[in-house]
Amino acid sequence: MSSTESKTHLPMTASDLPEQLAAALRGGRTSGRARVRMSPEMSYGRHAGPAPQTARRAAVMILLFQRAGRWHIPLTERTPTLTHHGGQISLPGGAIDPGETSCQAALRELDEELGVGEPVDILGQLAECYVFASDFLITPWVAALRSEPLWRPHDREVQGVVELPLEALLDERTVDQMTIQRGPLVFQAPCIRVGSASVWGATSVILNELGDVLCNLKM
Repeated sequence: MSSTESKTHLPMTASDLPEQLAAALRGGRTSGRARVRMSPEMSYGRHAGPAPQTARRAAVMILLFQRAGRWHIPLTERTPTLTHHGGQISLPGGAIDPGETSCQAALRELDEELGVGEPVDILGQLAECYVFASDFLITPWVAALRSEPLWRPHDREVQGVVELPLEALLDERTVDQMTIQRGPLVFQAPCIRVGSASVWGATSVILNELGDVLCNLKM
């Protein structure tokens, strides 16, 4: 990514930002640096793939919406009792069901987890991201909601909703390090700080790649 100074010149209140972002995604403007920059210490670069043949398919939705004139992205705080990634901050998403496309799965999960069933504008997708811990190959979709949302989270999966201001992806001060403990393993992971929340792992990798795309917009 570029310097903090150059990032702050991007107006994340622009009404045509979804159109600009859609054009950038069609042009494939991703740097690939996000995969290394935000990967946890124990990942050894495996977020960049290639994924093994055993990988299951999944999809997530990055939904842009405006609140008080600023563009945001909703993140879900997963309930601690979930088998996979319990208690973590994630993008709405999940496994692709038989007969579904990745986009259909991302839209379904958005409705199931946050209650967003109204039409959204599909802007495009980011590069697939392999999550070695759960053996999922994730397709991230990007969409925009033209109306201000009213969240209706699924209480068995979603403990809370974190609204991430889009400009946070362009501010180096939001990037930090955190210590993760998994059984006897203790390791460091880059993270994005959103208030009291910390976003790490595949979610931070995907969001940081979106930040790279935003940095390259000519606005």
